[in-house]
Amino acid sequence: MATAKDLRTAFPRSRQAELPPTDRDPVAILDSQNATRLQELVPVRFGRMLQSPFAFYRGAAALMATDLAAGGSTNVPVVSCGDAHISNFGFFASPERTLLFDLNDFDEAGIAPWEWDVKRLVASIYIGARENSMSEDACYEAARTAAARYREVLGRMQGMTALERYYSRVDATMIESFAQTSKQARKIRKVTAKARGRTSEQVLDKIGTVTEDGELLIVDDPPILQHTGHASHDRLQRFITSYTHTVRADISQLLQQYRVTDYALRVVGVGSVGTRCYIVALQGPSGDPLFIQIKEAGPSVLVTYGGMPQTIPGVIEAPDHTEGHRVVAGQRILQSQSDPFLGWIVGYDGAKGEHVRVDYYLRQFRDMKGSIDLSSLKPDGYRRMGEVCAALLARAHSQSVGAAQASAYLGSSAKTDEAFATWARGYADVNERDYKTLAQAAKKGDIPAEFGV
Repeated sequence: MATAKDLRTAFPRSRQAELPPTDRDPVAILDSQNATRLQELVPVRFGRMLQSPFAFYRGAAALMATDLAAGGSTNVPVVSCGDAHISNFGFFASPERTLLFDLNDFDEAGIAPWEWDVKRLVASIYIGARENSMSEDACYEAARTAAARYREVLGRMQGMTALERYYSRVDATMIESFAQTSKQARKIRKVTAKARGRTSEQVLDKIGTVTEDGELLIVDDPPILQHTGHASHDRLQRFITSYTHTVRADISQLLQQYRVTDYALRVVGVGSVGTRCYIVALQGPSGDPLFIQIKEAGPSVLVTYGGMPQTIPGVIEAPDHTEGHRVVAGQRILQSQSDPFLGWIVGYDGAKGEHVRVDYYLRQFRDMKGSIDLSSLKPDGYRRMGEVCAALLARAHSQSVGAAQASAYLGSSAKTDEAFATWARGYADVNERDYKTLAQAAKKGDIPAEFGV
């Protein structure tokens, strides 16, 4: 195992500020991802990305993976989120119904150098700060303090036992406490109260209905939510049965008390638009509702554009590899606690037929999930939010063996804090340039874009 001195010699901490070559075609890279997506939703994907440079960044994880692979790194691997931007942290329920705050998107999870996630996060903080009309100095400071917080918390984690690191977590009350004004506190309490109210019964009120004979159905809301003929009822029930073999034994027993009553295709996110995502309605023996999301799990951009290993060593080996299992494993490793309904299946492309395999992962839909509106935060609150996210990323990385080397490399010096902030500032400029390139392509008709969906 390389020592801190060896790592710093091979890749000096000051080099973390160096931008990689970015002489690539951003439109071509983004368009290459559309080959396997539902083609009717590709214009919606580009329309959502073109809402702002920050929205573009959220959907451009493939671009960043391409760029990071072209640059240097310490080559110290950890289990990586792959898309650790500031909007991918939020509230969700623990199995004990405690409201937690943590990373909450793992579609791109895999193995990568630890600093790839850090750079993804600090760049997002810088870009989001610009969108909030913060000064360049304030943008830089928000990125710098996040990098410092990551370093400090990763170091602190190395002073704990492995079990202490594993059990550490951040609940909603800790997030509420970082508000510095009563107005900020009220806003955060409103978000947490809304998250706590997101139950299956609330989802039923939003997207479902119960017929006169007591059958639970989903109500169409095109183009966001609509029924398709992608799977028969019997086929879907078999998928759910297969799914029960990938969850905990208690959840498997619970699910066996429910039956599938309906499903619909749902458009989600920014970067995920065009991937296959379904909401399944299940009904319990007393008529109680349960909504499960079935989401396509394609190859991680860490693999397809970053050149990283396809599987997570020691967790998912190549013969047993499915992309759904990868997403679930990444989430279970990186989150302090995870949705007990997480599981996976091997399915098919409902639009193209059963001969086209598609991997999926499953989770409970909207169960106590929520997020903080970043645009509502004042500069100091935004900076503190970035620090919380950086601390959570450090906690997530601390679960990997490579975290000890990463912490030793960082040390107690602020050198990397400044380097990461400088990198974030430079990449924010690259992101704006790429955003304008995509906007020009849409204007010329080279790519389709549908706005307002």
